[in-house]
Formats: sequence, C-alpha cells, structure tokens
Amino acid sequence: MSAISDEARRSVLNEAERLRLLSSTERDLIRLVHEPGFSRWLDQIKSIGGCAHPIYLAGHTTTRDAVTGEILRHYDTSSEPGGRMPVRCRNRRETRCEPCSYLHAGDTFHLVRSGLLGGKGVRDGVRNHPRLFVTLTAPSFGAVHRADDGGVCRPRRDGGVCEHGRSVGCGQRHIDTDPIVGQPLCRDCYDYPGHVLWHASAGKLWNRYCHTLRRHLATAAGITQTRLPEHLTFSFAKVAEYQDRGAVHFHAVIRLDGPDGPSSSPPLWATTDLLSDAVRSAADQVEVRTPYSPATSERVIKWGKQRDVHVIRSDAFTESAVSDSAVAAYVAKYVSKSVGDSGGIDYRIRVFDSIRLAPVNAHLRALMATCWRLGGLQELKGLNLRAWAHTLGYRGHVLTKSRLYSTTYGALRAVRAEYQGGGVLALEDRAAVRESAWRYVGSGHSPAEAEIACGIAEDLATLREIRRDLVAGGWDYVA
Repeated sequence: MSAISDEARRSVLNEAERLRLLSSTERDLIRLVHEPGFSRWLDQIKSIGGCAHPIYLAGHTTTRDAVTGEILRHYDTSSEPGGRMPVRCRNRRETRCEPCSYLHAGDTFHLVRSGLLGGKGVRDGVRNHPRLFVTLTAPSFGAVHRADDGGVCRPRRDGGVCEHGRSVGCGQRHIDTDPIVGQPLCRDCYDYPGHVLWHASAGKLWNRYCHTLRRHLATAAGITQTRLPEHLTFSFAKVAEYQDRGAVHFHAVIRLDGPDGPSSSPPLWATTDLLSDAVRSAADQVEVRTPYSPATSERVIKWGKQRDVHVIRSDAFTESAVSDSAVAAYVAKYVSKSVGDSGGIDYRIRVFDSIRLAPVNAHLRALMATCWRLGGLQELKGLNLRAWAHTLGYRGHVLTKSRLYSTTYGALRAVRAEYQGGGVLALEDRAAVRESAWRYVGSGHSPAEAEIACGIAEDLATLREIRRDLVAGGWDYVA
C-alpha cells in the first residue's frame, strides 16, 4: 500500500513539474480544451473567420410574426460557452486584424466596382458614364530620398550643400525597402509645420475641391452652378494612402451621372474630356487657408504638382491597368492600410513621452512631435492635432464616397448576414418584427485562444489561395 502511495505521489509531483515547465500559453491551452463548451467555442471562432480581437455580446433576439405573434426564430446566448457570443471586431486595418481587414477590403471592392459596372442597386448603364481615376498628392515639404526604379536617388552634377551644410543631392541607388526612402535629405530644411498643417486641412481641401469642380463643370457647359443639378450629378469614391515620406495622397474614382444620379444618363455635352479638363483646372485653382498663428503664420493649402488623371476603361474591352475591376481592386487594397504600413503607429498618443518611445523612424517622430507642439497653440486648437498625432495630423476617413456613388457598407453587411443566416425571413415570406436585447460583456482572446484563432485565420487564407489557383487553372470548383 505504501509503495502504491509513493508511486502515486511521485506521479503527481512529476505532473506538477511538467506543468511548471510549460509556458503560460501552453497552460492556458490545456485549460481551454478541457472546458465543456470548447468544441462550440471553436465553431464560433470559425464562423467569424478567426477574428483577432472579437467582441463578446450577451443577450437574445426573437423574431415574431407581425400578425399572429408566432415565434419564427429565437436565439439566446444562455446556452453558449460562457453565456456569450463572439462577433467580428470589423477593424479595417490589416495590422490589427487580418481576417476582418480582408472582409472589409472585399466589401470595399464591391462598393467601388458596383459604382463602375452596376449591380448592388446601381443600374448597369453606369458603365457608359464618364469616369476617371484621379490621384491628387500633397505638395513638397522638402527633398526626400526616393527609390527611382533603380536610378540614382537625387543626382547632382555640381554637388552643393544647403544652408545647414548638408548635401542637396544623393548619388546612391535605393531599393523600395530601403529604410532611408522617404527620409529628408536635411531635416532642418524640411517644412514639418507645413506637412502637419496640410494633413489637418486635407479633408477641407477635398470638400472645397468638389465644390470647385462642380463650378468648373458648369462654366464649361455655359450654365450657372445653381442649374448644374438640373443637368447632371457628380459622384466620387476616394481612398487615402500614406506615401513613404509620411504624406497622404488621394486616389479617387470620379463619375458624372444624369440629374437623377446613376439611374439616369448625363447630357451629351458631359464628356470624359470635359470632365478631365475640369478635374485638372479645379486642382490648379482650389486652395484653403489655415488659422493664423504667430508660430506658423497663415498657410495656403493646395494640391501638389504631381497628379494623375486616367480614363477608366471597361473590363469587357481592355486589359488595361485602369480598368473597372483593376481600379476597384486597387482601392480595396489600400483601404486596409494605415500609417502603420509606412512605419508609423496605429494607436493614439496620450502623453508626449509616448512619441519619444514610439517605434518609428526619426522623420515620423519629428512629425508627431510637431503635431503635439502645434496642438498646444490656442490658435490651432480646432485642428485637434494632438488627438491625431499618431496619424501625423491627418484626421479623415480612409475611404469616403458621395451618397449616390453606389451601395453602402451597411447594405453589403446586411445581405451577407441574411445569407449566412439562411435567409429565414425570405423563406418564410412573412411580415415579421424583431425584438433584441444585447449587452457588451468583453473582448479579445486569452493567449491560447489567440493562437487557435490565428491558426483558423491562416487555414482560411490557405483555402482561399487554393480556390483561387483552381479557378485560375480552369477547374470547375464549387464550394
């Protein structure tokens, strides 16, 4: 009996020793798989695509027949693991949640593409309307290093130095991934206040640009601006992208419709050439001004000289890089990016010391510090520069569109939710009312949960690649 007890004691001690040697994540994994609702939790995480930071809700939803009061559908989280249900975080940024950013990029693709080809509530004839893909950039705030397709960065035959004693040229050849690309040749010469104030005014500059563009269209047509809505409407969808130098530039799809929006055709005089000329002339003339401050004076905010205006070709007639689907894919690609993809950070700065300790290069740190310094001036309080120091002063949404351009994110999500729910109400074909009561009960993963969710996300990404390869190879794949 004593021998058995000693053996049992040694077994327990050995097991305790093995557990002690495990990492915290491994111990958490053992706990997780022994939970009674583990398999159901696994199904839940699969259903939200392995979201990296899910939101947990508790509550219920009841769907009743509007006439008889009969319960058509009822869902309650009381029977779920932990009495809660995970939903996607819906973060668009790839650095925060890759599964949700992929879904958001897909929604963006369909949102932009439907405004070019029709569908999702937009009539097909919209593909025949004048359409342009326009890129508008920030002006130069100082010379920066650049990767020029294998060419010399900034060749200077006669050399030369700036007033601070630094070279005004660079004879090296940089690759795109070189960390020096986007860095100023001389930080003392670089206009950091101008860079930050341009970012803070970029949204206002775009709004003023849209008004100016409408005025130029009316002038080109020989009518007053107040009568322009009687003949056509101007629609757009634009996305903001950070360059290597930390400056935002805009890619925009611009379209002309008839007076009733995409459901009507524009007049015959509203040609692509007329729109192209108006886009360029409006970009040359539009400007806004910053509030006056003794530290910065009054700055005039304008677009940079580097602009691109391309006619969008139809997918059916061209394989151009500026075709309907190519433009939609391009915009969708950048909607999941942020300043973090240009070496910055994607979280708000609360105290100045956070800038000093931020894992960014000296150029971006100087831009953040400039935001903090100018944000403390009473004359510039309205620009909220300190609140947006992490985005280098830019406070606009990554994607904006005019109301009549196409469908909305909300509509796309509603269709997907109905499809994933099996379209119960559509099958019942009844008038129904829904009663819901939900509350927030938590968010995020434990260490083991995060590992499993990451694996699920990677598996789903691999399956997408396999399906894409099968379709590209001509296989008749059905899933």
